[in-house]
Amino acid sequence: MSTALDTIFAALADPTRRAILSMLLEDDMAVTDVADPFDMSLAAISKHLGILTRAGLIIQEKRGRVKWCKLDPDAMREASIWMQSFGQFEAVNLDAFEEFLQNELGTTKQS
Repeated sequence: MSTALDTIFAALADPTRRAILSMLLEDDMAVTDVADPFDMSLAAISKHLGILTRAGLIIQEKRGRVKWCKLDPDAMREASIWMQSFGQFEAVNLDAFEEFLQNELGTTKQS
């Protein structure tokens, strides 16, 4: 498995980051708007955004004084191709995939 793919799956492993990606499906958002629905500090959200950016899943850009986030439309192509190669994962449901891995590996979800 490639390093880029490892980084993408590591970024997708966190439910907060998956929620952020879902929010960005709708439209580009300012960092402060991304942070609003979460019960955590702006610094914590910024760390999550940094991980998503390093994984190539989002792009952050400054527009005036405001930092904006947007999805990279091609970001999950490699991960999607890898998952589709298994055949049983026709529609990618990352929560179900995470649960499957936890069951197979005998791990429990840490909160």
